[in-house]
Amino acid sequence: RVVSLELNKDRDVERIHGSGINTLDIEPVEGRYMLSGGSDGVIVLYDLENLSRKPSYTCKALFSVGRSHPDVHKFSVETVQWYPHDTGMFTSSSFDKTLKIWDTNTLQPADIFHFEGTVYSHHMSPVATKHCLIAVGTKSPKVQLCDLKSGSSSHILQGHRQEVLAVSWSPRHEYVLATGSADGRVKLWDVRRASGCLSTLDQYNGEKSKASSETANTAHNGRVNGLCYTNDGLHLLTIGTDDRMRLWNSSTGENTLVNYGKVCNESRKGLKFAVSCGCNPEFAFVPYGSTIAVYTVFTGELITMLRGHYSTVNCCVFQPHFQELYSGSKDCNILAWIPSPREPVPDDISEKSLPQQHVNPAYEDAWSSSDDEG
Repeated sequence: RVVSLELNKDRDVERIHGSGINTLDIEPVEGRYMLSGGSDGVIVLYDLENLSRKPSYTCKALFSVGRSHPDVHKFSVETVQWYPHDTGMFTSSSFDKTLKIWDTNTLQPADIFHFEGTVYSHHMSPVATKHCLIAVGTKSPKVQLCDLKSGSSSHILQGHRQEVLAVSWSPRHEYVLATGSADGRVKLWDVRRASGCLSTLDQYNGEKSKASSETANTAHNGRVNGLCYTNDGLHLLTIGTDDRMRLWNSSTGENTLVNYGKVCNESRKGLKFAVSCGCNPEFAFVPYGSTIAVYTVFTGELITMLRGHYSTVNCCVFQPHFQELYSGSKDCNILAWIPSPREPVPDDISEKSLPQQHVNPAYEDAWSSSDDEG
């Protein structure tokens, strides 16, 4: 299904944003509600469910935190994330140096954390049961940990030399955090340990460091601006401004040396890419200029380029229940990429002569019971 992803002509996402879209997140509970954050500070919440049961439909925006909202972010929203356990709460962080915890029902901030510098990225653990820590990457080299329970940013992880552009909790171990920095380094931390840092990933697997200490323990020869664990947490994908993507064994810290070729990456800030879930093989979806490159994670093969946006793609998010992909771009659009129908319609039959419900049967099983339609 993922190999056959295509731009869905029958599904639109209501266009609310008046400026570029930087970040998307789909809640993991039902996979039904999606958040988006824009470079004008606006946050929008969409319902992805097809309530009309018609083959063609638009995903409606349920509400937004717009420019006139008293608590709207003053500058670009860089990350939005649902609270992993229910849809009553979501989080957003911004270049206005704040992280906001929102009550979904009232659309009011339940808490606001302030930082000294721009906030590039934040993440809550998808699996944590014993802590409520939000990891935050900012202009400071120190990684901040904010505690939802106490409302304070108690904990600091020190070790990076430059700003922290990407943070991601392991989906396997609730205390393990990966961080990527403009210093070219990727660090793995156990937040329970006093020293914190478990390892610093080395692209040369220790081979080159004997000769030159300068290149030792860098994951990329550029800024590391994207991180994404595979769903089982056994591997970590990193992306850098050296136009490289690397796959690491997350328990040994070893570079697996999978070659993805040149992965163009000119982003000056965090790049939000996604990995499939429940597919075999697994795929990575990486914003690549105005397209999205789809790679097989473990062989490095470039499967396809998804074309449809008019401008730079900033983020994409995978919906595992139906193997769909959503992408957000500088062109203010969110596009839905849906697996194409199994049996293509023969070319010699014009679509007009077909009964309407057969134009795109890809989703009859998911969205409508075809019995009702006659």
